[in-house]
Amino acid sequence: MLLLRGAEAVVAEAAAKLVGMQSGALRAERKDLLDIVTEADLAAEEIVVTGLMKLTPEAAILAEERGASGSENRARWIIDPLDGTINYARGLPWFSVTVAYEVNGEVRLGIVNAPKADVNARYVRGQLATIDGRAARVTETRSLSDAVISVTLTSHFSREDVRRTAKILERLGSVARGVRVVVSGGLEMSLVASGRLDAFVSIKADIVSHAAAMQFVRAGGGRVSTLSGRDCGIDDLEKVASNGLIHDELLTHLREALGE
Repeated sequence: MLLLRGAEAVVAEAAAKLVGMQSGALRAERKDLLDIVTEADLAAEEIVVTGLMKLTPEAAILAEERGASGSENRARWIIDPLDGTINYARGLPWFSVTVAYEVNGEVRLGIVNAPKADVNARYVRGQLATIDGRAARVTETRSLSDAVISVTLTSHFSREDVRRTAKILERLGSVARGVRVVVSGGLEMSLVASGRLDAFVSIKADIVSHAAAMQFVRAGGGRVSTLSGRDCGIDDLEKVASNGLIHDELLTHLREALGE
């Protein structure tokens, strides 16, 4: 719990920096395909990396912008300093600072702080999983016809990724109560874990945005898998998170939509 408190303070500092910079003029550079990186991404990452390294000098780092650093170690921090950069750069509130602490391949601690969306999620393995101070708990929705689902369609997708995602959107749009495209995976999975969304789907979900939030969903009684139905690891690109009750029905529709 001591490490959680220290990490929360670091993440909160980075989140405050992002809030302060969002209203100003932001310099942005092209990244992958149509994606961008802003000076805010870099500023937040510097705060998070510097702060976490003070807490755990021996740990390695895997961060969104600077990549992997440090020795191959039993412990590492997995960091997305600004998950939802496009939203952020346009003044939208759907972004977060996301960190996970992994030891021997197991996520022991996770934090998702979405300051403008007013979502703060915390996880310590075997001790707590809360969103906004309440225990993680997924919905009891039992049918896709009653479900609200978030699907990722983002600017770093290739044409083939866009094509496949469009098929998913078309199918779910015809069978689910609501489909949303938010594109801040850590935030969206936290919303599944808190019972505000029933499911989240991404066919290309990076490790840094989702490593922490996957733990919230499972702790709240939900399920996270690949499209095949296999339990999802943090390195898997396909991530389907749900309350568990609609999971098999959701996977059936996804596979049919994609012809898999």
